Amino acid sequence: MIYPKMAVIGCGLIGSSVIRAARAAGVVGSVAVGEASPAHRAQITALGYADLVTDDMAEAVADADLVVFAVPVLAMGPAAVTSAAALKPGATVTDVGSVKVSVGDALRAAVPASVYVIPGHPIAGSEQSGPAAGFAELFQGRWVILTPQADDRPEYADATRQLSDFWTALGAQVDTMDAAHHDLVLAVTSHLPHLIAYNIVGTAADMEEVTRAEVMKYSAGGFRDFTRIAASDPTMWRDIFLANKDAVLEVLGRFTEDLQALSRSIRWGEGDKLFELFSRTRDIRQGIVAAGQDSAEPNFGRDRPASDGAPKP
Repeated sequence: MIYPKMAVIGCGLIGSSVIRAARAAGVVGSVAVGEASPAHRAQITALGYADLVTDDMAEAVADADLVVFAVPVLAMGPAAVTSAAALKPGATVTDVGSVKVSVGDALRAAVPASVYVIPGHPIAGSEQSGPAAGFAELFQGRWVILTPQADDRPEYADATRQLSDFWTALGAQVDTMDAAHHDLVLAVTSHLPHLIAYNIVGTAADMEEVTRAEVMKYSAGGFRDFTRIAASDPTMWRDIFLANKDAVLEVLGRFTEDLQALSRSIRWGEGDKLFELFSRTRDIRQGIVAAGQDSAEPNFGRDRPASDGAPKP
């Protein structure tokens, strides 16, 4: 056991998967969930993987050794404020958000100096959402990035190692990174692709010459992949783009320039340039598959019962 008590604030896909994986690995004792949604609280209670389910965030975090904030990124700060007074001195506070600079600043500003704020981001997920969507194997072989803050206390270093051990026990690979660099990297690898997916699916839906029925009937593999991404939780992604707007806009500007260059190559019939680009990008895809980071392989949890990997306490 790494943490005698874990509290999870917000229990959708990621939050519920953290609980399931931690219980399956035997690295936590009791589990408390703070969840604002009455429907989600009812689901969590029915699934039976938490010892306490409450809408009182302070009650959830009381005496917790690890507190995981798993709410949308713009809700991290307010959630931390409501629970701050009840945090136990020496507790580790982390999160699972896709933006690290603004979230880290919000958490540190909200909580007392007696706790250790170690922002984190598991690079895992699916288009599914809600407590029943989680599964214990979600983090197997995936990367979790920790962005430790400037803190010279030896206890902070110990807490960082302990949190790294926790994620490793859940099957993840752990890396550390500067928060600003994380936000730029994720703007390239995750945020911009989602923005493109939302936009291209919206464009197809708005084209008067193409009916909605035709879009669904004749969707080729590429468009189906875009619709899967575009089915992701709208609240979560709205918050991500607003919280990481500087990095996203920087990458979007570069992407727009490259897209204009690609348009010129098509217009002017520059097949050699198109072939060079397509060959280079195919090599990147092959590298992702070789590294075991193909999101479709393995397809854990897609057809599993909702309670699998979450033994009742």
